[in-house]
Amino acid sequence: MATSRIDPLTLEVIELIGTVVARYYEEYEQAAAAHSLTGAQARVLGLLSVEPLPMRRIAQKLKCEPSNVTGIVDRLEARGLVERRPDPADRRVKLAAPTERGASTALQLRDALDFAREPLAGLSEADRTVLRDLLRRMVGTDPVAGPAPWSA
Repeated sequence: MATSRIDPLTLEVIELIGTVVARYYEEYEQAAAAHSLTGAQARVLGLLSVEPLPMRRIAQKLKCEPSNVTGIVDRLEARGLVERRPDPADRRVKLAAPTERGASTALQLRDALDFAREPLAGLSEADRTVLRDLLRRMVGTDPVAGPAPWSA
């Protein structure tokens, strides 16, 4: 059986991506703790600040079980940061949406994330565009290239 060897460049890219992700999560956890939130609660609040979502869609975006999302939304709702409302397109579906306080908290959380903003500010707009486009290709959301081969 042949063993697959990763070339040094690919290995370095994987390690760098891992470092970026670890730093991002560490800073996100710290920002969340400053608001007495867990990292998961902060991530849900951040998603909902973009658009109200049904529980199953939140679970898909976070790659977790819908039952976990229900508990997170329950806790955010109890703190007055999130509310459930009927989906105007299908009143049988409930959307989780940030309250005014929740939207303000999500904005404060985003503003606290200096890790990514500072290094990215050091890149030109052209470099940031290339980076964005490469990341879109990697995750399969590039409208030009279509889905990544491993996401099908």
